[in-house]
Amino acid sequence: MRLGVLDVGSNTVHLLVVDAHHGAHPWPAHSEKVVLRLAEQIGPDGALTVGGADGLVKAVGMARAAADGLGAEDLLAFATSAVRDATNAADVLARVRDETGVRLEVLSGADEARMTFLAVRRWFGWSAGRLLAMDIGGGSLELAAGIDEHPDVAISLPLGAGRLSRERLAVDPAGTAPPSAGAVEELRAYVDAQLDPVVEQLTAVGWERPVATSKTFRMLARLAGAAPSGAGLWARRSLTRTGLRQVLGFIRHIPPAQLPELEGVSAQRAHQLLAGAVVAEAVMRRLDVDCVDICPWALREGVILRRLDQLAPM
Repeated sequence: MRLGVLDVGSNTVHLLVVDAHHGAHPWPAHSEKVVLRLAEQIGPDGALTVGGADGLVKAVGMARAAADGLGAEDLLAFATSAVRDATNAADVLARVRDETGVRLEVLSGADEARMTFLAVRRWFGWSAGRLLAMDIGGGSLELAAGIDEHPDVAISLPLGAGRLSRERLAVDPAGTAPPSAGAVEELRAYVDAQLDPVVEQLTAVGWERPVATSKTFRMLARLAGAAPSGAGLWARRSLTRTGLRQVLGFIRHIPPAQLPELEGVSAQRAHQLLAGAVVAEAVMRRLDVDCVDICPWALREGVILRRLDQLAPM
């Protein structure tokens, strides 16, 4: 069957249309995204602005039209931290439903972690043993660990690269000077404090194979020498803690406006790269992880796999 998956994230509204069947590899048929940066359109009162809501309604409407035009039999639409954290989320969701006919499911942070873990497990298989999955999004960090398809522990922390760039580093995407050394060290201390309560919880579960997903980890891995996207989906990619420290050491001195010039760095997310690197380094250091494998599947694929499992014949 042909499925459409609409991911309303902190940075983008991303439509992925796949041809998928239970027990088979979901094959992408179409992908398109609109950069909205919803997390940056949250007002002082914690509500999504009128402009942000307008942009969301328009993007969801366009995505539904595209999915219908491509013959998608179902549209799985979900929203993550930007909508989840907005104080007017209920009103925004009602408006999206009334004006586009699309019902957005708001995922909890723990559900994000669980479905990302499912995707990682299916990608690497049972031979990977106990898995640790890390995912740095725009608004939150998800961590999960376990031996089965459902993790023993699933955690979400407010340590997204976009959130921290905005709230802790005050990064201007067009900025001509990098954040100060003091600001970076303060961010590192803040991230460590947020990780304190969960390190023991995760290490108690344990793992044999640490894995990272998300655009942030992929960009960091590319800067550390991993294969480019042109090498294909099946190319093995990894990121060592040593390589990450080297990347962090030089990008912290580069102005945000110049980061998109680096090979493999997304222009839309470049200004979030430093904060993402700080989070990645802190997680690997605190969990004593020397190297992570990069998984090309993440939350969207997890949502698809969950849906296919629901459709499986009894």
